[in-house]
Amino acid sequence: MTAPTTEKITRQDIESKLREIQGEVDDTAESAKGMAVAVGAAIAVGVVVVVFLLGKRRGKRGTTIVEVRRF
Repeated sequence: MTAPTTEKITRQDIESKLREIQGEVDDTAESAKGMAVAVGAAIAVGVVVVVFLLGKRRGKRGTTIVEVRRF
């Protein structure tokens, strides 16, 4: 630990530190936004593929044959 100092902390010191932290947070959020969009797109494509395959399977299984007779 560091030894306590007798200097007073001013409003300007607090504001400058908060601005520094805010800049880091903004940079991190901006880089994470691109990753989130890519992951969301991949999940959406995956859901569409799964729904397509399930619908295709159900369509084959539930086919009805209709016989038409002429007299």
